[in-house]
Amino acid sequence: MKIISYNVNGIRAAISKGFIEWLQIANPDVICLQEIKATEEQIPTADLEKAGYPYQYYFSATKKGYSGVAILSKHKPLNVAFGTGIEHMDFEGRNLRADFDNFSVMSLYLPSGTNIDRLQHKFTYMDDFYDYIDNLKNTHPNLVICGDYNICHKEIDIHDPIRNKTVSGFLPEERTWLERFISNGFVDSFRHFNQEPHQYSWWSYRAGARGNNKGWRIDYNLVSEPLKEKLKRALILPEAKHSDHCPVLVELE
Repeated sequence: MKIISYNVNGIRAAISKGFIEWLQIANPDVICLQEIKATEEQIPTADLEKAGYPYQYYFSATKKGYSGVAILSKHKPLNVAFGTGIEHMDFEGRNLRADFDNFSVMSLYLPSGTNIDRLQHKFTYMDDFYDYIDNLKNTHPNLVICGDYNICHKEIDIHDPIRNKTVSGFLPEERTWLERFISNGFVDSFRHFNQEPHQYSWWSYRAGARGNNKGWRIDYNLVSEPLKEKLKRALILPEAKHSDHCPVLVELE
């Protein structure tokens, strides 16, 4: 089972840059998308179906052209959960879960903390999301939470940890939360296989950051502990350039 997570920073823009052609080559069983910035009616779903994804689920933000997540699958889920049931988390379209026979996949787009108000919203979201997942594990123990967490976990995950230590995405409080979240029954699938530095999934559009590999690793496929034995490989795919993020892949036996 090959699963990819990809913040496309606008699915229509990504499609105009060859996303569908790339998707056919990458050929995941399931792809979780974040920041789709569109409603289902605005997306060429027929083209995605022709590409091999008959099962498509979209959870858009109330605000037009903002946020939103999706799951595209080759296989029909047993159940799909749109949102968390927590209003302040759901109106921006940030959580979508598909349940299959032996595991569940979630597409997550955690808020960024671009200013004081948004940072407080992010912290509230993080606290409530932690509790939500802690409860969800009781009924869905085999979880793969794919997405843009908007947090670098450790210094190895960011190109300049010194100068970014006061920037949202690398604040001590955010990193502590992610450490606590992972420690509460999850495996960072990429770091399970790869401990090398300079491995990133997002680059600023400014100052040639991507060309110089001055990036951040903020996209993760976190796998619950019961699935650890099933991990086969995990990769970052920086050659895909439809967004300021790149896809991240995990494969399970």
